[in-house]
Amino acid sequence: MRLIIGLSGSSGVIYGIRMLQMLADKPEIETHLVISQAARMNIGIETDWSVEDVEALADEVHNNKNIGASIASGSFKTAGMVVVPCSMKTLSGIANSYADNLIVRAADVVLKERRKLVIVPRESPLHTGHCELMLKASQIGAILCPPSPAFYSEPKTVDDIVNHSVARVLDLFDIETDHVKRWQGNV
Repeated sequence: MRLIIGLSGSSGVIYGIRMLQMLADKPEIETHLVISQAARMNIGIETDWSVEDVEALADEVHNNKNIGASIASGSFKTAGMVVVPCSMKTLSGIANSYADNLIVRAADVVLKERRKLVIVPRESPLHTGHCELMLKASQIGAILCPPSPAFYSEPKTVDDIVNHSVARVLDLFDIETDHVKRWQGNV
């Protein structure tokens, strides 16, 4: 299975990094990574990771300016794509099919091929324009999955919250991890 991971320039790059960490333990999943310029900056601001160490987690890394990359074509078969985190700028590009970089082009290809596109938007509070972009993205086939913590899992650390949020996104691709405490009902 091939999965495209796009990290765009909003806060929350740890979600994308953690996803790559979880997928690195799964040799049956080939990851294709694209990092925007703003996400590269946020990796340095928000984490102790270097961009090079993040890139090393992926099977293949693509330059966000390379519209001719393999993932820019529908003939390159993938299970889909996750944009995590997804900035409002990137969401706007996806919702409006304005493919001026590889993240948006790859997302556009995933949508046109009717593959699964999961967008993890990172903005709060939201204004009407943000909501309209999310509605439009949903109407053209994207799944919106904001990182919403589940407190029934009784998280003890920020890592617990990040792990659960990322694992729930991976659930959308039927990728199992050990990081989800599943709801068992109120017994």
